[in-house]
Amino acid sequence: MKHGKKYNDSAKLIETGKFYDVDEAVAVAVKTGTAKFDETVEIHVRLGVDSRHADQQVRGAVILPNGTGKTVRALVFAKGDKADAAKEAGADYVGAEELVAKIQNENWLDFDVVIATPDMMGVVGRLGKVLGPRGLMPTPKAGTVTPDVAKAVTEAKAGKIEYRLDKTNIIHCPIGKVSFGPEKLKENLDALMAAIVKAKPAATKGQYIKSCVVATTMGPGIKLNVAKFGA
Repeated sequence: MKHGKKYNDSAKLIETGKFYDVDEAVAVAVKTGTAKFDETVEIHVRLGVDSRHADQQVRGAVILPNGTGKTVRALVFAKGDKADAAKEAGADYVGAEELVAKIQNENWLDFDVVIATPDMMGVVGRLGKVLGPRGLMPTPKAGTVTPDVAKAVTEAKAGKIEYRLDKTNIIHCPIGKVSFGPEKLKENLDALMAAIVKAKPAATKGQYIKSCVVATTMGPGIKLNVAKFGA
């Protein structure tokens, strides 16, 4: 695969075969973020589990101490007092059956997180084929199915992100923007990794964290020394 000059220049900043400590990795990642826009810094964590087994699923949510740098649009399925509370907390869209129809009929997806009260899940369930593949389906484990929708909205706006395994047993998550600088990115990375380590399934055998790579949107991957995470 051919890469452009900027990518190749960034790649020269990374030592081949080296596994970096977190501090050094985020510092190098910031240097590789040379695009004209504020690149997102992402982390890709390969786990020693098998996502095909229910007892080896790794999924949850964590509030990044410095947020994601992204404006989060929250859609809330709720009625009555709960709907009012969601609006007061800053939800961008609040409704019930009419929002399901809008998504189904207009293919409307102008939101980043979906939150629902438990009593609305029968309605939201109709959107499984639309929201599921996009990772937008509300779940109790991620704190997006909850009676306290106001708190969920506040947390989502503050930088709460969900982490989950893909089919290849890798978790992909944003940890902020290049403009955050190394210190804030490190704090976010540490918070996310602590949550992933804590979520280690009891059924896991052998090494839990197999590999971990940090990269900007357009930049090359930087390998982390996973021994530091103690799992």
